Formats: sequence, C-alpha cells, structure tokens
Amino acid sequence: MKKFIKYIFVIFVISMVITGCKKTNKYALEFKEEYESLNGVVNKSGKEHRTINIDKDNPYIKTTPEEIVKMIENNESFYLYVGDPLCPWCRSVLEKSIEIAKKKSVSKIYYIDIWDDEGNEILRDKYELVDGKATKTIEGTEAYTKLLGYFKDVLDDYTLTDDNGKKIELGIKRIFAPNYFRIKKGKVSLMIDGISEKQTDSREELTKEMLDDEEKEFNSLFIDYCDIDGC
Repeated sequence: MKKFIKYIFVIFVISMVITGCKKTNKYALEFKEEYESLNGVVNKSGKEHRTINIDKDNPYIKTTPEEIVKMIENNESFYLYVGDPLCPWCRSVLEKSIEIAKKKSVSKIYYIDIWDDEGNEILRDKYELVDGKATKTIEGTEAYTKLLGYFKDVLDDYTLTDDNGKKIELGIKRIFAPNYFRIKKGKVSLMIDGISEKQTDSREELTKEMLDDEEKEFNSLFIDYCDIDGC
C-alpha cells in the first residue's frame, strides 16, 4: 500500500511539473507566433515587415496594462516591454533582447501591446496637428495614465512635427515602442529602447556594430534577478 501511495505521489508531482512547463511554453509560443506571423508581410503602407526568428523558449509573457499597474502598486519587481508586432523598431531589437535575457537568466519579461491588429491605438492617447494646433484625437486608457505617472522620470517627451519639419513640444511624456523597463519593488530604475544610434531606418539591415550596441543596451537592462527581487 505504501509503495502504491508513493507511486501515485510521484505521478502527481511529474504531472504538475509537466503542466507547469506547458503553461510557461504557452506564453512563449504565443509570443513567437504573434511576431513571426508577420514575417515578410507587406503592411498597409506597402512596407515589408522584418523577418525575425523568435526562440520558442523566449521569456515573454503577455499581460494587460491593468495588471502591470497592480504589480507596481504591490511593489513587485519585474521587467516590462511595451511594443507591438506591427512596430518595425520593436522587430529590430527583439532577437537580441531574448539572447541577452537568456544569458542573464532572466526568465520573465512581461509585455503589453500598444496597437490592435489594424494599428489603432488601444493603450495610449494620441495627438495630431489640426489647423496647426496639437489636438488630442484619442484618449488613453486609465491604466496608461497611471503608467505615465509611475514612469515619468524616465520617459521621453511627446513631440509632433509639422509639415515644415518643426518640432512641436506638447509638454507631456509618452511611452514609445519599444520601451523596456526595469522595475524594482514598484519603482522604475531604468528604461531603454534597445535601439542602436547607428540605426536610422527601422527596416534597414542590422550591422554588427548595431547589434553590438543593442547588446550593450540589454546588458545594462538585465541584471541578476535576485538583485531585483532582493532574494
């Protein structure tokens, strides 16, 4: 009888491990499919999406802006990526982000999308120039407004450019894509975009020098996970 109970216990433990692995792989595979499904696809502007190869064991976990707000308010420590499969700059840095995350033993990067499948804003507010004046045309979500407040010290300014190439300052901050955040105990300690300053076109071929710059960026972002969690 004891042997039988021990046998059942072992089977239970193995099943729990397998179930856990499937759950982890589910997020990674969803991320892989979401981005690779656009490889070589021509968008509405007639531009082809960069072809990228996403590791099936990548650390990306999709979540919601509301859940990220809760994690911050609970003083949790984690990495966050804000981007979108349709974002060409995001597609430029993803492979390097996964490579360095794995080297640094980072097992989780939470991510939220900024657009729907048609490229419409689903998170952020949007301003456009109407008769020469900056006008809000899309209202951001409540969660986005809260994130702006939490991240304001590391965010870039939101600017528009008129037909003459003049920049219009809006006097507010914006979460761009890609933006990567390192949050420690509810406080953002670093934000990067991962993009090399040598890259001037989102769809150009990435040179070794550009990839080296990306590596430096992500090495600065990803630190030993215990350093973040305080374990």
